[in-house]
Amino acid sequence: MRVLHTSDWHLGRSLYGKKRYTEHQEFLIWLAELIDSESIDILLIAGDIFDTSTPSNRAQELYYKFLCKATTICQHIVIIAGNHDSPSFINAPQQLLKTLNIHVKGEADDELSDEVTLLKGDNDSPMAIVCAVPYLRDKDLRRTEAGESLEDKNAKLIAGLSNHYNAVAEAALELRQTAGDIPIIGMGHLFTAGGKTIQDDGVRELYVGSLAHIDTKIFPDCIDYLALGHLHIAQTAGNISHFRYSGSPLPIGFGEAEQDKKVLIIDFKGKIPQIQEHTVPRFQELKQIKGDMDRITSQIKVLANSCPQAWLEISYNGDQMVADLRQLIEDAVAGTDLEILSIKNERMMTRILTSPTLKETLDDLNVTQVFERCLQAYEIPEEDQEELRQYYKMIIADMQEEDLNRE
Repeated sequence: MRVLHTSDWHLGRSLYGKKRYTEHQEFLIWLAELIDSESIDILLIAGDIFDTSTPSNRAQELYYKFLCKATTICQHIVIIAGNHDSPSFINAPQQLLKTLNIHVKGEADDELSDEVTLLKGDNDSPMAIVCAVPYLRDKDLRRTEAGESLEDKNAKLIAGLSNHYNAVAEAALELRQTAGDIPIIGMGHLFTAGGKTIQDDGVRELYVGSLAHIDTKIFPDCIDYLALGHLHIAQTAGNISHFRYSGSPLPIGFGEAEQDKKVLIIDFKGKIPQIQEHTVPRFQELKQIKGDMDRITSQIKVLANSCPQAWLEISYNGDQMVADLRQLIEDAVAGTDLEILSIKNERMMTRILTSPTLKETLDDLNVTQVFERCLQAYEIPEEDQEELRQYYKMIIADMQEEDLNRE
């Protein structure tokens, strides 16, 4: 039995306003060819299929067109929702997709055994049991109580996650008693303790999976392979070889541009997984250039020959103030196929952020930076700042969940 594990597609994502549908289409064509050539039996997609809870028509078209193709070349597809996905949107076609052996879980079930699926192969023979646990939100895990501390909330969330996975695993073990000695595959979308990220990689600082980084001890021992999503770097979870993040197949931002992106193929010999990493091709080159004007112009000349259709993020950090920076950089790329997506004047930003005479606007800042300015403005003592930051993140997470619940 061969399984392919992928996650964090983020269909519909833009990069500095630049749509990336062509990259995603090329990835999905490549993925379908890989499934076919590697004779994959089961495809696992571990959340964040879409970049937003209201995906565009084009993003939906890519998703359903791929599923249509994939059902003809593998026996089963199992999909869970991530924190970027709308639970109701993922669940809406559930019954229809099930007739095509596509099993979707957009949100936690009231009956946790319903998150356990027995997959059957030729001659109706059992292949594997999949514990398809979607991204679990605060409301899925605990009851809010007045006056509870941050530590209380954190402990309840971790206990709720542990109880959820253990209940699902118990149902899987009960099913295995009648199905035979077949692998149990777990799925989840969360942030495990020690997980590696990159700055500006798009991993939202949501409370579940951010402040409460989850120890892999919550996952039951009966899981023979754990397919995780949420982190964009392919890696093991808790240094356990069969607990894996596949990572995102495309670089979500320029910070990920030099990573080798992966999908994972798992061969089961009985219940023992043998894991191979397959590198995803780069369908659009992203390049960062950082330095003074001499370095920037020289690097542009190099890229014009070595990587002629790259998208560029350029950061100027030279000592000289350059008033016409954008024009100088645009002149440097004129006549090439290079495309500038962002120009950052780090020297100017440093001056703005350290000068009391220059004013920022909200357009210059994200929500976290606004909060940091408030801490400074109200002269909050250093020893109190970290706890306030964590409560602030909790509030932002609650607001994001309320937005999803209004659908």
